[in-house]
Amino acid sequence: MSGPAGILCLRFRTVDGDPPDGAGYAGLLALLGSFTPLVEAAPPDGALADVRGALRYFGRDVAGLASVIRVRALALHGVDCAIGAAGNPMLARMAARRAVPGTTFVVPAGEEAAFLADRPAAALDGVGPATARALCGYGLDSVGRIAAAPLGTLQRITGVRTGRELWERAQGIDRSAVVPDVAARSLGADRTFPRDELDRERQRRALMSLTEELGARMRGTGQVCRSLAVSVRCADRTGYATLTRSRALREPTAHSADLTALAYRIHDSFGLQRARVRGIALRAEGLGDAGRAAHQLTFDPVDERARRIEAVADRLRERFGPRAVMPGRLAA
Repeated sequence: MSGPAGILCLRFRTVDGDPPDGAGYAGLLALLGSFTPLVEAAPPDGALADVRGALRYFGRDVAGLASVIRVRALALHGVDCAIGAAGNPMLARMAARRAVPGTTFVVPAGEEAAFLADRPAAALDGVGPATARALCGYGLDSVGRIAAAPLGTLQRITGVRTGRELWERAQGIDRSAVVPDVAARSLGADRTFPRDELDRERQRRALMSLTEELGARMRGTGQVCRSLAVSVRCADRTGYATLTRSRALREPTAHSADLTALAYRIHDSFGLQRARVRGIALRAEGLGDAGRAAHQLTFDPVDERARRIEAVADRLRERFGPRAVMPGRLAA
């Protein structure tokens, strides 16, 4: 099973219900770092923290320490937390999905089986829609039923390795650990409009500001991305729906112009026309080391000049702030 509850999974939300921005998220990670050095980022709005070594130091149980973290996050950053606490990262993530902002959901040691029993098969880490459908086809539609099934049966349904991992997770076993300073596989940012926005030009300006932000953040950490995902939250008959599409870049890059061009093409592919858009989010996916990424050589002087200007602008932003230099379209 797992040990005593000492792993926290935190989901951050501003008082308006939105994820924190990039600077706010970095500040929240630093806040967690003041409690424990074992903090693993899960951008754009989550984190894992191993606080087992901090419980005795602060003289609190895991729920009490989670309350202290929540109060400080709200007081210092204006951000509330939904927190899950358990004996391993998988259970903590599942507990966090049961928590609402302002609360902590704790899975006590010895009660993992009861917590998991009635959860749907898709709630387990690594179980996607196809695997969930296959399991449900054999009547294994809950974690409790998966845990009760013979290991050999699961392996015949899903394969030897997947069956073993599935069986262990249904028993509450998770062999992973909180890995501090783990390299993020993706990077995200979003913009929320004060009211439903129909103007396509304003939507594209929001997209440009997002590509500029993500491009600068990746260049600042020596990273490039392989693809972009655009999410649009728009009104429908039942309230709001979120549409998401992703596309690969021609080559891994952090060049803002290339990111903007692809983001515009994805935005156009939605065919929104007169849709009432409340928010737009952008995620750079497949992050990698810029030094190891292949770059197609070009003899285009315009592209080379744009990259040199971009490098100078990055240095000015680093010295004078993120709004020191920006495209004229955003400054207007």
